[in-house]
Amino acid sequence: MTNIFSSARKSSRSSNYRLFFHFVVPSILAFALSGVYAIVDGFFVGNSIGDIGISTINVAYPIVALILAVGTGIGMGGAVYFSIFRAEGKPKEAREFVAGTLWLLLASSVIMTALALIFATPLLKLLGAQGELLSLGEKYIFVMALGSVLQIVGTGLIPMIRNNNGAIFAMITMCSGFLTNIFLDYLFVWVFNGGVTGAAWATIIGEVVAMIGGIGYLLYKKQITFSISWKAMKRVTKSIVRIGLAPFGLALTPNFSLILINRFSASYGGEEAIAVYACVSYILTIVYLVLQGVGDGLQPLMSQFYGAGKKEDLGQANRFAYLFALLLSLLSIVLLYVFRGSIGVIFGASATVTQSVADTLIIFLIAIPFIAINRVTTASFYATEKSTFAYLLTYIEPAAMLVLMLILPPLFGGQMMIWWSATCARILSAVLAIILKCFAQKN
Repeated sequence: MTNIFSSARKSSRSSNYRLFFHFVVPSILAFALSGVYAIVDGFFVGNSIGDIGISTINVAYPIVALILAVGTGIGMGGAVYFSIFRAEGKPKEAREFVAGTLWLLLASSVIMTALALIFATPLLKLLGAQGELLSLGEKYIFVMALGSVLQIVGTGLIPMIRNNNGAIFAMITMCSGFLTNIFLDYLFVWVFNGGVTGAAWATIIGEVVAMIGGIGYLLYKKQITFSISWKAMKRVTKSIVRIGLAPFGLALTPNFSLILINRFSASYGGEEAIAVYACVSYILTIVYLVLQGVGDGLQPLMSQFYGAGKKEDLGQANRFAYLFALLLSLLSIVLLYVFRGSIGVIFGASATVTQSVADTLIIFLIAIPFIAINRVTTASFYATEKSTFAYLLTYIEPAAMLVLMLILPPLFGGQMMIWWSATCARILSAVLAIILKCFAQKN
């Protein structure tokens, strides 16, 4: 009898591992590609007009990231509850979250378009843009703002696709948009000399392709519905916002870092330091999104296990996520360290900036395993309705970074301590993640 139960447990564990890889691998690729959109723009523009092109995309991208983060937060908030209610055997409530998510995506698109168009210039100035950098940033953001609805809806549909057993299709959708973006960047930026404006149009059209694929999949699955009462809409909105604030913040965290580092670097290291971090951040953004892809890739399973009361399976999913994320962290560190001298060259940076990138990157590599712990822990919290813990982990990192940047550079060495402040903040955030995880498991 013991052998029978042992065999059953092993079979269940093996089945779960297959499920894990089925969800996680496509999610990692989809998240990585979402980060490569900006990198592709930086590559083509940087190799077209030099350091000023790299810096323009780098300074302007936080505004674009804010638009995308709105879609991510709403989509993930709706997808989590969709999975939980479906696992609980409540299809009516699950469909209400589909409808509520779609309405919120459309409404937020209109709002974000207006805000981006009205406040683009003051925001760019706040982010440190001035002179030619400001002029080019305005051109880039104008086009990206016009495409807000496409970006928000397209991004918000991805979690819904994954939670409808479409992890592989979500990856295919992102790939199609990405390949479209590459081709059009080449055409608009290099062939037609469109500069940052051409890069922005290439990105928008790529998002159109991805959005069409997402809508097509949900129509095929008969999951597109706008039918929801006003009373239910208020309840659904409150729930989506409660969960969505964490993934929204998580999507913005690299950009909070970008804003802080650019602002402090402008005072300590000048335009060269900004160009250095532009190259560093392009590469690191892919790593951060890959690690987030592990947590968010397992979110559908974790939400389903949580809704169905399968605590053992939920614990197994958590353990797998940590192990896989840490393995990817180590692989990323090795690859980036080996090729650190080529990163600046890829983006058309000057020889001075390229050497500084190689030297600076090492400081940021130290933080990667700690980022993995934070990303997975945060995803596990919002997948299981532990919103407060998710908020703490999401927003503690930029807060700690700000405090450290105010204290360390004046005391211990200017620009170098800007870099170290970012790494130390991520280490502190991971320590808090471990503490909160232990506390949650005991309670």
